[in-house]
Amino acid sequence: MTEKPSPRSAVQDLFGSDPLVVARVLLPVAIGMAYSYRVPPGMSVEPGAIVRVPLGPREVIGAVWEIVGGEAATEVPAARLKDILHHYDQAPPLGPDLRALVEWVANWTLATPGMVLRMVLRSPEALDPEPPVAGVRLAAGEAPPDRLTPARKRVLEMVADGMAWSKSGLSHAAGVSASVIDGLLAHGTLEVISMPAVPPAPRPDPDFGPPVLTPMQGRAAETLVESIGKGFQTFLLDGVTGSGKTEVYLEAVAEALRQRRQALVLIPEIALTSAFLERFERRFAVRPAEWHSEITPKQRARVWRGVADGAVRVVVGARSALFLPFAELGLIVVDEEHDGAYKQDDRVPYNARDMAVVRGHISRFPVVLASATPSVESQVNALSGRYRKLELPERASGAPLPEIAIVDLRIDRPARGQWLSPPLRTAIAKTLAGGGQSLLFLNRRGYAPLTLCRSCGHRFQCSNCTAWLVEHRFRKQLACHHCGHTEPTPDHCPACGDTQSLVACGPGVERIAEEAAETFPDARVLVLSSDIQGGPDRLRREMRVIEEGGADIVVGTQLVAKGHNFPLMRLVGVVDADLGLANGDPRAAERTYQLLAQVTGRAGRIGGGGRGFLQTHAPEHPVIKALASGDGAAFYEAEIAA
Repeated sequence: MTEKPSPRSAVQDLFGSDPLVVARVLLPVAIGMAYSYRVPPGMSVEPGAIVRVPLGPREVIGAVWEIVGGEAATEVPAARLKDILHHYDQAPPLGPDLRALVEWVANWTLATPGMVLRMVLRSPEALDPEPPVAGVRLAAGEAPPDRLTPARKRVLEMVADGMAWSKSGLSHAAGVSASVIDGLLAHGTLEVISMPAVPPAPRPDPDFGPPVLTPMQGRAAETLVESIGKGFQTFLLDGVTGSGKTEVYLEAVAEALRQRRQALVLIPEIALTSAFLERFERRFAVRPAEWHSEITPKQRARVWRGVADGAVRVVVGARSALFLPFAELGLIVVDEEHDGAYKQDDRVPYNARDMAVVRGHISRFPVVLASATPSVESQVNALSGRYRKLELPERASGAPLPEIAIVDLRIDRPARGQWLSPPLRTAIAKTLAGGGQSLLFLNRRGYAPLTLCRSCGHRFQCSNCTAWLVEHRFRKQLACHHCGHTEPTPDHCPACGDTQSLVACGPGVERIAEEAAETFPDARVLVLSSDIQGGPDRLRREMRVIEEGGADIVVGTQLVAKGHNFPLMRLVGVVDADLGLANGDPRAAERTYQLLAQVTGRAGRIGGGGRGFLQTHAPEHPVIKALASGDGAAFYEAEIAA
């Protein structure tokens, strides 16, 4: 493959008078080259055109990467060339910037360009135009039926203005069954018409709900707004938890909309989507398009198509949204830019944060990286001048940051078989008495990380990968968190047969919730974890329960550590602050600092009075000391120097 496509040309076909036009088509397969195909007479394609071609015994969708002519067109004998089978001419071609991104990512990650293209063409249903929707309306000149029931009257009142309705929408609005509408259609009172498909997302109004910003927020927002449409620049928006970073970068999104550009906001967790959508709607009157693993194939196709033709103006999504074929992209925001969820390890290993910067550089538009605890890489890039740093050192509400207390577990030990220390229990009791909420954080799913037989020492391991099986008492299962294998919770030891010797070793969030419920029997205890049954819908409902004060004690994993605003949260207790430090990961200190700073930042966001308790066996560790002192700058300096 060459970096620049050759001009379109034709050479004489040895087997007839039709000119031979050869297209090199990149296919979404793990082969590091484009294949040559003959463009059949009557078909016109250009670089970026999406086509369907034969590949061995199957047919594959790919993209024209180059049109070749002259001697290059005859490198493969014409008799051996296969024809392009179909050109998806209703789908806009992939632009030169997106094709350049595909090649850049492939070169950087040592992946094949075809595997990167696969991430672009991940919605084949979007390539054909969406079929029109069947609708119904009042037929002109038709008299109503003689037998006019109350249900039929309601339907006729709804369609009296001549407007068209979808059948399901009309039956719902009129409060009737579909059979009532079918009867009016059979009589001829209503007629069936074709209606255009509803846009995948309405257009946001950039001037609908401008926020009231603090002076610091206003200055940061003004800087971002001024950058829109003026070329490439990367901003690091570094603001403490609760500083209003979202309101700031949404002003940049508003300016992109005013300039008729599209915007992409990347978020790390699907669980954050609902809260973000609500904030977006308050600002722009409508919700943006969504792109993540929980949307249906039909929704995915509509968003892909709308992004490509410019109908969708703003997308909020997970890392894969980075490869959508935007027609007029003018801004990318990467929220919680430090989060590890932006990194993909399989097939094409890439970090969406870094590739967002690359896409901005290729297409010459600004990129905003936002975080309360930026990655060390971003801090270094800001110090070196590659990124422009915008700081928000105070909370937008004026509330102070939470006070952090260290609980030395070598001194204030929990009772045997328990995990909450006396100081933390006392703090929870005071918080409950004052009407506030408490969050107990432990980044370990399930009930216990290991089940052990006390008689023979047998440890329950995964039969597939030998990892320890984690007990999930709510589901009555042992689960492998590496490969996904599950099995029922045993009632005896498979090695020695003893039925009374199985013991759960160590705590998970379910075990902490059990202890909290036993210690505070009148408190409403809620567990938040990514593996709780019910999926994202249940998580969204439970987040709302917390926001509305429907829970007194929340026990959660890292799912609750970022992006959430719990107005009544006054206390955060970290059950095991050492958990992330005890491994050989060179980023262990950085990631632990980021996680614990984020989770303790949930306390006191509204009204102040927040407190954080760190239970630790290593109070002298630099991460623990940095969290207790609030001196993040010193911590980053030490990490950068290390």
